[in-house]
Parts: sequence; C-alpha cells; structure tokens
Amino acid sequence: MHEGRKIIHIDMDAFYASVEQRDNPGLKGKPVIVGGDPHRRGVVAACSYEARKFGIHSAMPSSQARKLCASAVFLPPRFDVYHEVSSQIMEIFHEHTDLVEPLSLDEAFLDVTRNKKDVATATEIAKSIRAEIRNRTRLTASAGVSYNKFLAKAASDFRKPDGLTVVTPDQALEFIARLPIGKFHGVGRVTEERMRLLGIETGADLRNCPLEELIRNFGKMGVYFHSIAHGMDERPVMPVRIRKSLGREITLDEDIDDVGLMASILSGLADDVSGMLQERRLKGKTVTLKLKYHDFQSITRSITLDSLVDEAGEIMRHASILLKDTEAGSRKVRLLGITVSGFEPPQKRQKRPDQLILPIFESTDRR
Repeated sequence: MHEGRKIIHIDMDAFYASVEQRDNPGLKGKPVIVGGDPHRRGVVAACSYEARKFGIHSAMPSSQARKLCASAVFLPPRFDVYHEVSSQIMEIFHEHTDLVEPLSLDEAFLDVTRNKKDVATATEIAKSIRAEIRNRTRLTASAGVSYNKFLAKAASDFRKPDGLTVVTPDQALEFIARLPIGKFHGVGRVTEERMRLLGIETGADLRNCPLEELIRNFGKMGVYFHSIAHGMDERPVMPVRIRKSLGREITLDEDIDDVGLMASILSGLADDVSGMLQERRLKGKTVTLKLKYHDFQSITRSITLDSLVDEAGEIMRHASILLKDTEAGSRKVRLLGITVSGFEPPQKRQKRPDQLILPIFESTDRR
C-alpha cells in the first residue's frame, strides 16, 4: 500500500443549489431544485439539502420531485455561473499542488504528498482549502483525507455537508469494515443488489468474500472490490485526462414496455446531457442510445452526424430515431441511457482558460 501518499478528495456541498441560495438569500433554508421544468418532462440536475429531506435526488423526473415537495423552488441551471465558481475553486486547489484530478465542476482529487507550500500534513491543507473556498466563494465543501483515492472519496462523503474526515493507515481497515456497501465508489444500484444477494452488506462482508467468488460474480471489477476492501488502491491522481464521451443513464425502478414513457425519460436524459455539454463547452457528432432489456441484455445504437450538437432537442430527435431501431416495447426495458461523443479536436476549439474535462462517464446508476 502507498501509505506514504497524501490524497485529498474535495466535494462541494449541493453545488448548483448552494450557488443559487448564495446568489438569492431569499432561497436560504428552502427546498431548491435546479433542473428542468416539472411541467415539461424535466429532470432534477441538483437539489439543496432541504429538498433531499423529501427524498428528492438528481436524475429524478422533475414532475416526481414536485409531487414529493409541492413547495420546492424550481430554477433553470446557470452553467456559466457554475463554471465561473468552479474556476475559482480549481485555482485554490492549484495553489497547493498541480496534481489535481477534477471529477466534475465541483469535485476533485488532490495529491499533496509534495505540495507547493510545504505544509506538513494533508489535514492542514484540507482545512486551509475549505477555509479559502468559504472566503472566496461563500460556499461550503466537504473533504476526505487518506493515503489513497478510494478512502479519500469515501471519507469526504462521511460527514456531509461541510465536513472533514481523516482516515489514517491504521484506521483504514476498521473504517472500511463499517462502511455500507452502497457507499463504495464503483458500486452502483444494480451491483449493490447483487452484492446483497451474496450476503455482502458492509466492507467487512466484502473483505471476507473470496477473490475467486468476486471475480466469478463481477468479472474484472471483482479484483478492484477485493483490493479496496483491504484498503488497497494504487490509482494515481491524474491531472490531465481527455474525455471522449459524456452521457447519462438511469436504471429504472421497474421494467417498462411503454414506449411513450421511455421517450419521456429519454427526453429528460437529453436535457441533462445537453446541460453537461454546455456546462463544459463541448459539442459532439455522435449520439448513442443505450438500452438494457429486462433479461440484462445490453445494446447500443449510434448515429454520427454531419454537424456538432449540444442542444437537447437535437439530441432527443436522434435518440428517438435510434429507439425505433430496438425491440423496446415488445421487450421490457430496465435501463436507458444517452451519450454524446466525437467531440471537436482540442486544437479546433478556441483557447479558454483552464477548461477542465471530466475523466469519467457520469452514470446515474445509483438512482
């Protein structure tokens, strides 16, 4: 284990909604939902902690969120503002280290084993970063500190919002043992259900599961699960990673064969993908539809266009055409997803200051 490493994971608290509450003090303490219109097949992009108390979460249809909380304030996303605030936050990170790996506009890993200010401990750096974020943006962030990425990320989620959790090497195995399996990064909703069927409820259960059984049930991911259960994660913090695609997918609570309902869900996903593209100032040429049938068979259908797209209507128009080229309707569907890829080459884009590209496919598997 790289117990000599010092890794910090910073995660802003309810980022989009917190920015809205900051800029409009009248929204403080109220359930705020950033996303699509609840009357027009919109989807929740983010919500405040006040809204989460009603069971509202990202990727939920806005109409459902409205039913759960009639008093919720719905706001359209202001991606230009979120992008500006994100740039401020990333500047703070880079004042401490150049080894910054952004996962989204509001979340990043930092390797501070060697840092620019020669601060002795990662804990002190995390405290300093959180204080600077509060001073410069009037927003709060949660931080996790440990010797690898898995533990740092799990730790940052431990005392949200506005929390700081440190997991030292001698605390790691006990911390992991108590962690609910659904809190493990990489364990989505479907994987969590399969693990529970195997009797795996916590990190301790995962650690006691033989490697061979994990590989048999989860393939290559079984090796990863076995490693993190034992506190091992060798992944480095990767400061420059060019993404090739960006998408959203959702696993449904129930298998459906209603094509109209599928179209409604896809429309919401198209809105979400469009928002993410515009947020990152990206446009792509290829639209891909992903389906998983009730028997877990996955298929994809793609179309490559002559022009670049980032508008929700265009993305949805092509997704609708692709949906007709599947067995959806005659076969029940349990997962739907839309991805846009084929981005314009970096050299063709206008030079922009510190444009950050996400390193991972963003999935709403947990929903």
